[in-house]
Amino acid sequence: MYVSSVRAGNPAKPGRSKLPVPATVIGLGVVSLITDLSAEMVTAVLPLYLVYGLGVGYLQLGAIDGLYTGATALLRLAGGHLADRWQRPKAVALFGYGLSALTKLGFPLVGSSVAGMGLVIGVDRAGKGIRTGPRDAMITLATPSDALGRAFGVHRALDTAGALLGPLVAFGLLSLLFMDYTSVFAVSFCFGVIAVVVLAAFVRQPVGVAVRRPGISWNVLCDRQVRRVVLTVALLGVCTVGDMFLFVGVQKTAGLPVGVLPLLPLVTALTFMVMAAPVGKLADRVGRWKVFLAGHVVLLLAYVLLAVSWGGWLVAAVVLLAHGVFYACTDGVLMAHVGPLVPEAVRATGLAFVQTGQALGRAAGAVLFGVVATGLSLAPAFGVFAAVLAVAVVVGARR
Repeated sequence: MYVSSVRAGNPAKPGRSKLPVPATVIGLGVVSLITDLSAEMVTAVLPLYLVYGLGVGYLQLGAIDGLYTGATALLRLAGGHLADRWQRPKAVALFGYGLSALTKLGFPLVGSSVAGMGLVIGVDRAGKGIRTGPRDAMITLATPSDALGRAFGVHRALDTAGALLGPLVAFGLLSLLFMDYTSVFAVSFCFGVIAVVVLAAFVRQPVGVAVRRPGISWNVLCDRQVRRVVLTVALLGVCTVGDMFLFVGVQKTAGLPVGVLPLLPLVTALTFMVMAAPVGKLADRVGRWKVFLAGHVVLLLAYVLLAVSWGGWLVAAVVLLAHGVFYACTDGVLMAHVGPLVPEAVRATGLAFVQTGQALGRAAGAVLFGVVATGLSLAPAFGVFAAVLAVAVVVGARR
């Protein structure tokens, strides 16, 4: 059997914690900042390269976007299960971060091979999938349940700071070194190694409360609340558009120059970084599920703007700001909501199930949007997804 504390077993009531954010959360946030800086140096130009460099169509872009989003799904479960089975979430997370760091050396080796690039990206996403559940479990184990929204907000803000800095560092290096992509990969690898060292040396593993190692932690889905969350987030995921498509949609429907496409994610990242911590605090006070659904309503409004095809920089800015607010309301807030529902002995697995449901839903959504956009074009496709997302939000509110 599992022995779990009150803070682990019961959902947190809305309120406000005056305790400082734990050092473990700050340390993991710094690790995520450096890792995202490393990753985004490589991936910032991916939509531009795929659409305008290789000339892929909407259907192919949807498949690639879906693969990119969903490739981590099963490995999230494996990482969560191993972290619970061994009671070593830090060790499992360390392996995932190390695997992602090593992939940066693979990009110069595959050259212009699309298949080789896909393989390297897949291995990088595998590292992300393995580390995500154990990392988020460490955050919940180190933080009182009434402060989880704030803790995840601080972590996601630091994480997103790296996502914001990565493209800037990459473009800076390319400008200074005359488009030397090998140097970008080398610097990205160095940042990845630094992140692994910081995690290994400076982040302590929180002490769990399980009296023995869990045998099979997959039965966490027997809990009705957890199961309903998994199903609901999967439904919402199916009704959302992949990030690559959204940025391409903003560029095309707003009539922006092609050259600005790699810079559009920076607006989303900056908004997410600024809003993550205050939105997390708000979620602790008013209810995390309410804030999670509110984020999807904001995203729905962004889809409506893209559907009506109003051009110009102002519309593009509003859509990207809404996209950043959506992530601030959903990413860490969802984990803060689920954490107290799952016993500490199987915390990593429980979080991984929710993350997997969301990842699979979003992967399916990206593919479906590609199909719809191929048949109707971009603007009507956003209108269709705005309608189905509205229905999904209503369903989620009745959970």
